[in-house]
Amino acid sequence: MTNHTISILSILIQDLPVGTNLALLHFLWMMASGALLPSRGAIFPALKSIGLSDAAMRRAWVAFRKGMWQMPAILILWREHVKSQSGWKERRYEGYLPVTIDVTAFWRPALKRCPGKHYHPGAGRALPAVIFGITGDVGEINGQRLALPRAFERVHPKDHSEKRLWKEMLKKMKKDLKVDEIAVIDAGMHISDLQAAGIDRYVLRLATNFTARRNYLLAHILGRKPTYGLSIRPLSRKHKGKTIKSTTADETYTFLEDGREIRAEVWRKLILNKIVPGADNKTFDVYAIYDPDFDQPWLLATSVTLKPESVRAIYKDRWPVEQIPLSAKQMVGAHRQFVHNSESVQRLPELALLVGSVLSFVAATFPALPTGFWDREPKRTPGRLRRQLAGKSFPKDDQISGRLREKKSVTGHLPKGNLARNQKTAQTAPT
Repeated sequence: MTNHTISILSILIQDLPVGTNLALLHFLWMMASGALLPSRGAIFPALKSIGLSDAAMRRAWVAFRKGMWQMPAILILWREHVKSQSGWKERRYEGYLPVTIDVTAFWRPALKRCPGKHYHPGAGRALPAVIFGITGDVGEINGQRLALPRAFERVHPKDHSEKRLWKEMLKKMKKDLKVDEIAVIDAGMHISDLQAAGIDRYVLRLATNFTARRNYLLAHILGRKPTYGLSIRPLSRKHKGKTIKSTTADETYTFLEDGREIRAEVWRKLILNKIVPGADNKTFDVYAIYDPDFDQPWLLATSVTLKPESVRAIYKDRWPVEQIPLSAKQMVGAHRQFVHNSESVQRLPELALLVGSVLSFVAATFPALPTGFWDREPKRTPGRLRRQLAGKSFPKDDQISGRLREKKSVTGHLPKGNLARNQKTAQTAPT
């Protein structure tokens, strides 16, 4: 298992410059083996724990901080490798492939000039954090759903706000979304944001107090002529002790899922509030899905006419994208970070997200490994895989083949660091 994980990591960095590729492989293995957990996020003790020499540790640090590599190119290689596996299958519904969009944050409350803030539910307010956007399409291997990342988006260098990040992500999604793909987004975004970005295929989670309007005017009888369509409230709510009833659905469906009866109510061809009805308006459908396993119904909006079963399944396929940051933080141990250089602050979370995705994939391709005798029904999870890799040293460099090798420098015989400076000072000192 160790060799298999290292071979996959090697595929991602083998085309980098000689020397940088081996040093970055050392760094990636340090993260994949969970060495950051016992060192509580300290990088050099973690590199030391996998059996590297002092010189190799320095090379790994330099490759991480200053190496000539870019995450988009590495993600392309990662996607090509996963899609080349015989067991990988895309999850499509009525011909559409779900493409998920999400935002995650690596908390850095003590970092000076932290590039961003993100709401922390425990603190109840926004805290300094390094924010990343994650996009990926959903597939499965060995019956396990996985989100295959397409991009890890950084915040804008001049505008670190999460609002600007979402705007840039939606703009790029509009450019990259294919005709047989549909964007899947959790609550937090609004339909108006998607329409402004020009995204015309989406499934979006709505707030429970969401309202919309019909795309036509009621017949004028008395009084002022109506300007807007009839208001539609999919779910009832209470306001000042009074219950505001919901609007009767246009269509009602029931279907079975895992032995449970799911009920769906649908409202067709709606428009946003404060939009005058017209033939050129962008319309959408709203689905209220009642599942007995949940206290509150799901309120979903989509611009594509789909079956209720497909809308529910597409939204459920948004969940695997949340496993990537979970694996990167809690499983790998990158939730604690102590780098301060502006580029390192961005690169370390990027590598953590990449390693989290790799661990999830490798775990899904191997048989489930129990943690101990108490683990009677083990699952193929990245946490169990990481526990199997914990404490494993990196194999000797002479066992790594191909372009993965140390670059022999022609200046290797010269003194380095303070020794070189002291020698230069001694040579130029007056006699």
